[in-house]
Amino acid sequence: MRARIYQPPKTAMQSGTAKTHEWVLDFEPAARRQADPLMGWIGSADTQAQVSLHFPTREEAVAYAERQGIPYDLELPQVRRVRPKAYADNFKFGRLQNWTH
Repeated sequence: MRARIYQPPKTAMQSGTAKTHEWVLDFEPAARRQADPLMGWIGSADTQAQVSLHFPTREEAVAYAERQGIPYDLELPQVRRVRPKAYADNFKFGRLQNWTH
């Protein structure tokens, strides 16, 4: 029962950084998922795959895993570069590309 500790990235549908500041501890699936023969739904007998623990800091997530004796993989987030842009730059005089409508 190995766990993964990571900080979730922002989704493609959001422009802000909401829900990306906390750390998440997820368990790796122990059993493979299979289709139910009667209904066709996908499921598994592994209940740990449904557990997702959220922590405010990385240190708290690591301390919890070590306290419970859970082996874990720690994934550090990539640094996000923010390039400041202004709408007025689309119309400036020294623009390199042609402005098309």
